[in-house]
Amino acid sequence: MWAACTLATDKELSDFLKSVEKRAFKRTVYTVRDEDAALDIVQDSMIRLAEKYADRPAAELPLLFQRIMSNATMDWFRRRKVRNAVMQNMSDFEGSDEDGDFDLLESLETRDGALGAESAADTYGREQMLLLIEGQVAQLPGRQREAFLLRYWEELDVAETAAVMGCSEGSVKTHCSRAVHALAKSLKAKGIAP
Repeated sequence: MWAACTLATDKELSDFLKSVEKRAFKRTVYTVRDEDAALDIVQDSMIRLAEKYADRPAAELPLLFQRIMSNATMDWFRRRKVRNAVMQNMSDFEGSDEDGDFDLLESLETRDGALGAESAADTYGREQMLLLIEGQVAQLPGRQREAFLLRYWEELDVAETAAVMGCSEGSVKTHCSRAVHALAKSLKAKGIAP
């Protein structure tokens, strides 16, 4: 029993970070669409793992790192949203037409690609739907929620998810299937259908 709880050595921590750095960077670049920001997020996550969780068993490092990366990415999006809201200067939107007429709303595209603007009701409705979905995900049993988030949010494959969760690939598939069915059922009951 004690062997299973052996703490990670410096070499195991270093080897783990080397093994995940490229994949973590690629996934983060895909998520934030900014290489510099992605590099900062990955480096900060690695530092946080080394500083705060180096005293954990090596088997716990993958899941801890995934959680740290997820939190760091969400923090980056929050900071960006606030910064853009505060710092946005309408002069950045000035058009190149000679008469100086520019209407920001005319330059926005709707979901179907037409020019226009999303109404406040649409924005509010979308935000409420996302909150509802997040709430339903939070109500899933722990292992189902963990498998669902690792597979579909973190985009890990079945084998990687099984390694992070410390279970078989079959268990991951079962947890994911149950999570998807439970979410579909609960969202349908609330009037949300695909």
